[in-house]
Amino acid sequence: MKTSKILYTSILSTGLFLSGCSASFLDVEPMTDVLENNFYKTIDDAEMALIGCYDGYQRTSSNGNLSFTVASEILSDNCFGGTGHTDGRGYQVLDRFDKAQSPSDNNLFDGTWTDYYAGIFRCNTLLTKMEETDFGDQQNTQLRIEGETRFLRAIMYFDLVRLFGRVPLLTSPTSENVPQVEAKETYQLIVEDLKFAADNIPADAYPKSNAANNDGRVTAHAAKALLARVYLFYTGYYGVDDLAVTKAEVLAGLEEVISSNEFALVEEFKNLWPASSYIPVSNDNTLDRSQYAGKGNIEVVFAKKFNNTQNYNGNIDGNRWLVMLGLRNTNFSPYGQGWGACTVNPRLVNAFSDNDARKVASIIDIEGEGIAGFDINDQREYTGYANKKYTPTSLPDGSSNTGGDNDFQISQDQDYFVIRYADVLLMAAELGSSQAQNYFNLVRQRAYGSNFVALPVNQTNILQERRLEFAFEGIRYWDLLRQGVESAAATIAQTQNVLSGSAPDQVVINAQQIISTKGLMQIPNNQITLSNGVLTQNDGWN
Repeated sequence: MKTSKILYTSILSTGLFLSGCSASFLDVEPMTDVLENNFYKTIDDAEMALIGCYDGYQRTSSNGNLSFTVASEILSDNCFGGTGHTDGRGYQVLDRFDKAQSPSDNNLFDGTWTDYYAGIFRCNTLLTKMEETDFGDQQNTQLRIEGETRFLRAIMYFDLVRLFGRVPLLTSPTSENVPQVEAKETYQLIVEDLKFAADNIPADAYPKSNAANNDGRVTAHAAKALLARVYLFYTGYYGVDDLAVTKAEVLAGLEEVISSNEFALVEEFKNLWPASSYIPVSNDNTLDRSQYAGKGNIEVVFAKKFNNTQNYNGNIDGNRWLVMLGLRNTNFSPYGQGWGACTVNPRLVNAFSDNDARKVASIIDIEGEGIAGFDINDQREYTGYANKKYTPTSLPDGSSNTGGDNDFQISQDQDYFVIRYADVLLMAAELGSSQAQNYFNLVRQRAYGSNFVALPVNQTNILQERRLEFAFEGIRYWDLLRQGVESAAATIAQTQNVLSGSAPDQVVINAQQIISTKGLMQIPNNQITLSNGVLTQNDGWN
């Protein structure tokens, strides 16, 4: 971590040379004549630097390194590592919490680490430089920009601290060799940042009614919802409630999101997801997208935006991790090809009732759907199931449906829904809202329709509902971990029969491996080396 060229990338070299995202506020022309001595002077400069911060957050997914979202699914009991039968076993290291699966893979998160700290550097630079900007009498604009920036810093630190526990905590742009801090310090900053964002981003700054322009922008609603997620994880995983926010404050924030009437549940669950709602039209080689709720739909509280214009010449704005989750080398419209990671655990499939609309909307049944051309010989840890929510799509003739350069690896543009309204409802129910039963029922009524049967709202039922509602959305592992490491380990541990290269194989996950790591990930060896030993490795990964 010693040198700035590894961890920290100047906003002037990466934050402003950016391209856009989903025909929204991130679509800007590259700025090639901006220097630090003539920047950060005007409100327009600050707005541009803020876009650079959004771009930094986007690049944590667009750079092609190990994605937080993909890792979260592999770590959970939703999925196995998968990928190709002859590929390296890096994903199996994660799936089994066992470096012996691939001893040479001791830098799995190196690119992830540097991407996140580059994004944090941009936020810290803007926050430090704002005092040099002439905001005149537009204090509300200054507070809004600071609020958005602090939210972005908070969400990036939240990902890092969940993965690694103790991480370097940087609040200014620096290349100093900074040691790790206790997790509580990082969480304190996260809470401070989110409370500031919730209090200072105007409620009418980015109305949902103008989602075409505002989709992906940080709102006070997003800050309140993320604060609840942070609170639930911290108090659950660490078993203490000692941050500068109370349970009552967190719940009040969620109730404000609900009472704002900005959000609602999309009527049909499947319509949230392209691959679940697209219908192939063979006679003209198109996809009927009429059922798709769209990127800026009423249920999305906060989304990470992507575009299909990524290329190999420095334009970085696509969803690079989506291809990892696609069917291995198989186009079967509306599904597009990918690399076969995260094969779905049959335990999850069996957890769904056949009356639950989320089952078919979330899971590809390879044999049941008659998917032709799938080469089982090329797939590791084949279970017969794949994820449907986040997967590439293809046209009826098998060609890519991405647009742009139609490169299935870099042109994927499906947005990632970081927070949905369903999560707001279930978190409010879990935190003890007086409307808990009603909120719980709303989520389940959509899932079961006319087959809905009420269940009492309690912790066990809420967590089970979260498992089914948010499968493949990068949430399940953290929901398990906040119930306690030993509890999570007992749930995830298993022996499951699979096929690898069409031959019988087993996935064996040992609870003790999870317990010994405390559910945390391996600090990249490169970063420990660069720090000259200032960074120390997490337990269980030495």
